[in-house]
Amino acid sequence: MINGKTFFKEAEAKWESAGDGITRQITGYNTQLMMVKVKFEKGAVGYEHEHFHSQGTIVASGKFKISIDGKTVILETGDGFFVPPNAKHGAVCLEAGMLIDVFSPVREDFLK
Repeated sequence: MINGKTFFKEAEAKWESAGDGITRQITGYNTQLMMVKVKFEKGAVGYEHEHFHSQGTIVASGKFKISIDGKTVILETGDGFFVPPNAKHGAVCLEAGMLIDVFSPVREDFLK
């Protein structure tokens, strides 16, 4: 069974690189669910990709151009989106900010 910590303390968790101008911090997980904070510098690009996980995301701060399966929308603080399994998706950061991603099941590739 994969298990993270029950409680998350930001000051005690490391940030790791997730690309140019992008860092992430894993806030918690088990085999069924994972939550991750993703910080973007202005202009950073989360290149289009796909994975078998379901993903729900909230824009915690900033402004992003989000593309999912060929449709592109500008989202700002408080907005969100859902990515079904195997859907191509990506993000361009228009104003520095943070996304909160939730995945099901856990993104085991983030734990290596």
